[in-house]
Amino acid sequence: MSKQNDEELDDIEMMSLELDDGTKLECEIVATFDVEDTSYIALLPIEAPEGYDDDEVLVYRYIELPNDEFTLEPIEDEEEFDIVADAFDEILDEMEFNSMSEDD
Repeated sequence: MSKQNDEELDDIEMMSLELDDGTKLECEIVATFDVEDTSYIALLPIEAPEGYDDDEVLVYRYIELPNDEFTLEPIEDEEEFDIVADAFDEILDEMEFNSMSEDD
């Protein structure tokens, strides 16, 4: 592995996520972003749990609490989810564009 790839791995932020059924997932934090004054977080499980696709990104409301803590809430409203998914797609497009620009 090249030095650049080692450095990129060091920059990856991880977190543990516990699902409603008690399953614990180690996830890469893909992005945190705001939509209409609400914060969201996109997570990519390192190993997809049963019933999930390997590349399925999990998106939650991200609420900061005192003492550098936070909580995640599921997005249950379909309209809110569609708006957030569109915003996340734009972020992915921008990340891909920036990655392509760095390769040039």
